[in-house]
Amino acid sequence: MTTTIEPLEDQLTADFYAYEALLPDEERKILLKARALMRDEIKPLVNDNWAKGEFPRELITLFRESGLAGLSYEGYGEHRPAVSNLLSGVLAMEMTRTDASVATFFGVHNGLAMYSVHSGGDQEQRDRWLPAMAAMDKIGAFAMTEPLGGSDVAGGMRTTARREGDTWVLNGAKKWIGNATFADYVVVWARDVDDNHVKGFVVEKGTPGFEPAKIEGKTAFRIVENAEITLTDVRVPEANRLQNINSFRDVAEILRATRAGVAWQALGVMAGAYELALDYARERQQFGRPIGGFQLVQDLLVKSLGNITASWGMLVQLARLQDAGIFRDEHSALAKAFVTSRMREVVAWSREIFGGNGILLDHDIARFFADAEAIYSFEGTREMNTLIVGKAITGQSAFV
Repeated sequence: MTTTIEPLEDQLTADFYAYEALLPDEERKILLKARALMRDEIKPLVNDNWAKGEFPRELITLFRESGLAGLSYEGYGEHRPAVSNLLSGVLAMEMTRTDASVATFFGVHNGLAMYSVHSGGDQEQRDRWLPAMAAMDKIGAFAMTEPLGGSDVAGGMRTTARREGDTWVLNGAKKWIGNATFADYVVVWARDVDDNHVKGFVVEKGTPGFEPAKIEGKTAFRIVENAEITLTDVRVPEANRLQNINSFRDVAEILRATRAGVAWQALGVMAGAYELALDYARERQQFGRPIGGFQLVQDLLVKSLGNITASWGMLVQLARLQDAGIFRDEHSALAKAFVTSRMREVVAWSREIFGGNGILLDHDIARFFADAEAIYSFEGTREMNTLIVGKAITGQSAFV
């Protein structure tokens, strides 16, 4: 079977092999709408708010008006049939290509929080929460990581849930929770003291005992409002317990999909950094000519483009595996480990092309360089994802 790929006039500079052309026309229109939103409405807000470490609340209005939330969930959002996993991934890439913080705000809401409800909730819960979340009238957050538990949170979760009749009482702490300072619904994960299994609870804004505090002093993702949350006798009705989550194995189903989304974000960071460096190399004059005409600069650009193109190919096939229903933990783990490692190389090479100007926020590249470190670390470190893949291919667990 032969697939015809038509050239695209508005194709990304970083999409050297025209992967974007694999999207059907209807889905590509959605992508182009997102591209225009990020370029025309959101990019002008980014650097000032990144410098201040503040989340501009007008972003919520801009995304609400765009209708981009909820596209992955059939029956919710403006696009009633669910869009392909390829489009979902490319949208994550597109947003991150402009700014990783903004993309993470959207990904936490549209991915982690909404997917937790969609996958972990029953039909009544989906119908109760998802329409408002798809419309972005209500914003979601996802609270799993703890002050003393990152990579080992599956077995070492300290936040507890104790049932009292039709109410659950939550106690503990969470850390690095994006959107939590202003979210309407926070999906909190806690260990049931009776059966020792992890369960999910939707804690609504204003619930007594739920105290989020914004984390200050970050050197990456400065627009994201990450919070440290203290839960003190937080009472949640049984109706707010996600009914299809009975153990951490069920939670892993959610993380499998969201980890793939982080790999797409890493591609977006690479694409954005490379395009900035390419534009700068064409314009910056040294020794009487653009620096893009020097061999060493071209070497950095071509190595960057190679990393980007290889990552595109891996992620496109990953999306196909998702659409085919044969997507496994090790597939997303390999993508996250590989693409984020390539991302680190590309942002370093891109910043290098800028020389001293590369540390100035005005040139944007410094923001990409800093934000890449956050993407490299969350949703499973490279080491943890390596062990997931290693176990799958050898049949031997190397986890301690």
